[in-house]
Amino acid sequence: MKPSRLALLTAVALLMSTAPALSAVAAPGQGAAAASGTGTTAPQLALSDPGFENGGVGWTFSSGAGVGEGNVHSGSRFLYLDAGAGKWGRQTLIAPRDGSYDFSAWIGSAGTGGTYTIRRNGETVGTVELPERRAYARYTISRVELKAGDRLEIVFGSGTAWVNADDLMISPAAPADPEVTSSDPEAVAMFDWAKRKANSWVQLPGTVGPVNADENHTSGTGTAPYGPTYWAGYANRSAYYSRDMTHQLAGAHLIGLDTENETMLRSYAASATAEHQYFPVWSLNFDAQTYLSIDYHGPDDFVREVPATFELVEKAAQAYLWTGDRGYVDDPVLWDFYRHATEDFIDLHNSAVPNGKVKVAEGTGKGIFSGAASYNEQDGDGLAEAGDGIASEYQAYLAMAVLARGKGDTALAKKYDRKAADLKAYFNDTWSGTGSGSAMVRAYTLSGTPVTGWGKENSVFMPMKQIIDPGPRNDAYLDYIQAQELGPDGSPNIESTTYLPDMFFRNNRADTAWWWMKKIYGEREQQHVNSRQGPDGDYPEVSFTLVSQTVEGLMGITPNAADRQVTTQSRLPSGMKWLQVADVPIGTGTGTGTEAGTVTVRHDGATKTTLTNNSRYGAYTWEARFPGAHKKLTVNGVPQHARTKTVNGVTYTYATPTVRAGATTVVQVTD
Repeated sequence: MKPSRLALLTAVALLMSTAPALSAVAAPGQGAAAASGTGTTAPQLALSDPGFENGGVGWTFSSGAGVGEGNVHSGSRFLYLDAGAGKWGRQTLIAPRDGSYDFSAWIGSAGTGGTYTIRRNGETVGTVELPERRAYARYTISRVELKAGDRLEIVFGSGTAWVNADDLMISPAAPADPEVTSSDPEAVAMFDWAKRKANSWVQLPGTVGPVNADENHTSGTGTAPYGPTYWAGYANRSAYYSRDMTHQLAGAHLIGLDTENETMLRSYAASATAEHQYFPVWSLNFDAQTYLSIDYHGPDDFVREVPATFELVEKAAQAYLWTGDRGYVDDPVLWDFYRHATEDFIDLHNSAVPNGKVKVAEGTGKGIFSGAASYNEQDGDGLAEAGDGIASEYQAYLAMAVLARGKGDTALAKKYDRKAADLKAYFNDTWSGTGSGSAMVRAYTLSGTPVTGWGKENSVFMPMKQIIDPGPRNDAYLDYIQAQELGPDGSPNIESTTYLPDMFFRNNRADTAWWWMKKIYGEREQQHVNSRQGPDGDYPEVSFTLVSQTVEGLMGITPNAADRQVTTQSRLPSGMKWLQVADVPIGTGTGTGTEAGTVTVRHDGATKTTLTNNSRYGAYTWEARFPGAHKKLTVNGVPQHARTKTVNGVTYTYATPTVRAGATTVVQVTD
């Protein structure tokens, strides 16, 4: 019997904790690290002094260039090029193994004409012509193919004014590369930008980097070899965050980052101990083992927010549905976390507000280091229960039902289905009050006082997690949220805004969801509200979610990899005639679950969908959904009996053809 991928990851993590600087596991998608005849691990591609903290060791400079102190992105030193032609800084590497890589750097320039270039064996493979932007922004040259022994040069060239660079990073090129084509050029450009930007945040396993780096400790408190992880949170912190990571998980899968998703989810599961009252920690360093010190001061003093516990369960089920990886249901660390999160955790945090026969997890009302009820940290003090907490708890129950069925425990799955149904009924009949719009209850204080009005995340999550019964009340609340988000009290930062397309897509408001996607993409060059973060597009959540919102949102693709099923629903906005996503990955290639395959899906408006099974073997059962009750539809031109179903208050007409490996099937509404 083969060990699960998660068991292998555990062994890898233990190995990496004692690994020397250049000893590394393989990059995702590259298989096991190559072993020499002596059993040692082949070295991974590594930069010398990527943050210039050692004075530029491994770099060479022309006159008028070097390492300075002052205008850093992080740490205490940076590369500078003075104004005028002919200044340069360069590092040369010899590739120790074959691979495909992304090369990123934080760069600022007071004028135009500067360059950031990658050369392979003397030939330029990519150049970024730097704009005038004094504040640091992140630039990437993607998918550079290297063979063992290739000579790689990373070169910064001067322009009309000074150029500064800092914090270089090598990422393994994404194992998956889905492609969008459309009648709308903006949809194509958006997806292409997003998938490349998202991949640039992936850590190359085995890279030695700082731990506990933050705005107060810019160089960190030490170093460690990094695990297979990706950036999810602020760029000046050496860690990934649970709230960000869960929202980025689907986009990460779509570019092939399944190993990273599993590593990060498991690290959170392992941190949710009895000592922590089954709260997972808020952030972990990129070694996937140590807690980020700015957020963790001790077992009774660390950042924790109720929705994150439940979102980690929900997203583990989402990862299982995309991959079919048995590790998600067989790994004991993960399974124990799911059970604790949906049982013991709730029991331990359910005392302030009486909820009858159901249980609602609560915060302390005393701030994030004591346990906040909501992701809305500005609204967290004094709250015991919040809309994003109870809505995420509802989705965690549904996720447990999915995971239990994957494990083969039908009785447990039915138990969690009942718990979800009971909680949703309680929410709609009692918890949320009788008001509509601004009068709907979205939180309770420690004294049991209901709270209405605008609550940002604790408002947005209620319809996004679909805990509100479909109908006029849900519709009115969506209208209310849209009005608030467009007003002066809308989401204060881009990462909060990224939830809005998800919320509107899940409630079949495609035009509004697409409007928010375009707004987020259109503002990618604006400076983030956190001055250390760079432009909005350099907040990782932006790119990852635009990837998933294209595939799961616009295309309405929902997989069940373990059962080789896929569901589609067109959510194309008005004016977009057609949209296709090619090579969407479903399953894994590890032997621990459903074998890897891809599908290509095209929607022509809301009435015609084409699916191609690109797999070499194995069929998919495809549920092609179309909103509304239609009398006629065809499958490959052959009339079929039209069946209907209602899902979350919406009636769909659907067909369920079997699509064999290599085959293409077209389903179309014809009435």
